[in-house]
Amino acid sequence: MQPGYPRSYPQQQQQMVVAPPPQQQQQRPPHGGTPRRGGIGPMMNHQTHGPHPSVPLTQAQQAQQQQQQAIQFEMAKRRSRKPTDKNLPDGVDDCTIGDVASRYRELRDFERRLDATMTRKRLDIVDAVTRSVKRWKTLRIWITNTAEDQIWQGNGINVDTFDFSSNLEPTYRVKIEARLLDDNDSLDDDEDAEDTKIGTDDSDRMDEDGTNGPKSSTKAPRYRFSHFFKALYVDFPANRRGAEQSVEWKKPERVGGSPNLPAAADFDELTFKRNGDENLNITINLVRHEEPERYALSPELEDIVDMREATRQEIVMGVWEYIKMMGLQEDEEKRHFRCDELLRSAFGIETGAIPKLTDYISAHLRPLPPVQLPYTIRLDEQFHKDPQPTIYDVRVAVDDPLREKMSEFLNNAGYVSMLKEVSSLDEQLAIIIQAVHVSKAKHDFLKALSEDPANRIRNWLSSQKRDLDVILGEAMRGGGEDASGDEWRKGGKDSVWGTVNARESVNALLSKMPSQSQQR
Repeated sequence: MQPGYPRSYPQQQQQMVVAPPPQQQQQRPPHGGTPRRGGIGPMMNHQTHGPHPSVPLTQAQQAQQQQQQAIQFEMAKRRSRKPTDKNLPDGVDDCTIGDVASRYRELRDFERRLDATMTRKRLDIVDAVTRSVKRWKTLRIWITNTAEDQIWQGNGINVDTFDFSSNLEPTYRVKIEARLLDDNDSLDDDEDAEDTKIGTDDSDRMDEDGTNGPKSSTKAPRYRFSHFFKALYVDFPANRRGAEQSVEWKKPERVGGSPNLPAAADFDELTFKRNGDENLNITINLVRHEEPERYALSPELEDIVDMREATRQEIVMGVWEYIKMMGLQEDEEKRHFRCDELLRSAFGIETGAIPKLTDYISAHLRPLPPVQLPYTIRLDEQFHKDPQPTIYDVRVAVDDPLREKMSEFLNNAGYVSMLKEVSSLDEQLAIIIQAVHVSKAKHDFLKALSEDPANRIRNWLSSQKRDLDVILGEAMRGGGEDASGDEWRKGGKDSVWGTVNARESVNALLSKMPSQSQQR
């Protein structure tokens, strides 16, 4: 707000008065600056106290607000009065026919044990989902090559077409294909089992072109070859190395945080073509892609945790377990530990802090070496008469298949509705049990009244008298056994309702009730 505004708008709102009147008192600025002239701002009523006057509500808005407050008060009162006890009263077995009460107690005990079991199992599932549990499976890789325009293939110069460009350069293609084996697949006799299946009489079996390569499957695998590696490069012999011979692939990043990988990072096979007419020995290097990333450990750290490859979390837990097993924690400060010979040789310290274990192990972690697959590119005629692929089995880490099912179980939309239904049934059961308590109290009263009516009435009046004396503060529990008077029935100035204790009790009760304006 700019200084210099008058105390209020003039009568005509179309004309804005900017200069203040000459006889205007100065006011202290709200933020400690130079004193400004004028009032606290336009549109300000002099009769309204406070910097932000509230707009008066209409009668309809006031009625709606009062109705909402009354509804909220009624709901709070219902919640406070809602019964929660689901236990049967004592001695109800004598008032019922049959063993209904005992069967109900057995069901209650079974319900408690079932709730405890389900809660424990659900917590176990939550813990299993949050932990990064991996399973090791086998990725089978087939490497083959074909030859084109080689000399032994008889593709000489065609004198009739005068097209010499396509037949001068002999080439070859190398194909790298992989598939994740299932748990029931055989790792050693995969090809033998395939040959056995071909020899069987199966009229519904589809004809296949060959037995080499992966099995055909109608359902696409969940994990593909490119999912397990973030880079691939091929090492050629030194005398064959050149710009045209290099082969390299890097996994592209996800675009815009999309959950799906791009097409260049979602494939099961990779093929490259190069020129050549001689056999070559190459090495295919596969750089692993693991989440969380695994590292190779130094020999010093390997002696402590007894692992060669592990994640950061696994290494920290391994060092922590070693400290506990060897009893190296400080007696007074449990966050500190003493170093024995192995820890001293690895970390180079005498004492350390457990929260800094991540910093201690960082110097001992190295990236995992790539998976190296040697392969010989065969371009001779004898090999291609009956070509056989080179097969490698590589161990890869995959998520636990139960993790997805457990996540679906935790995120089940029907779980919330089921809890609401169970809560509603519990409320109904509590109401029924409350009615049983009331019926049991009536039964006890009527039974005692039938056995000795005079003494029962006398004892009941004595009990009521004691309760009234305690409420009024005129007697303690156990006093005032004489119930001959009916002072609590009398009214007027000298009655018990005119005492100070009674007035304070009534005022406290009325203060908890909604006002008269809210009830209208």
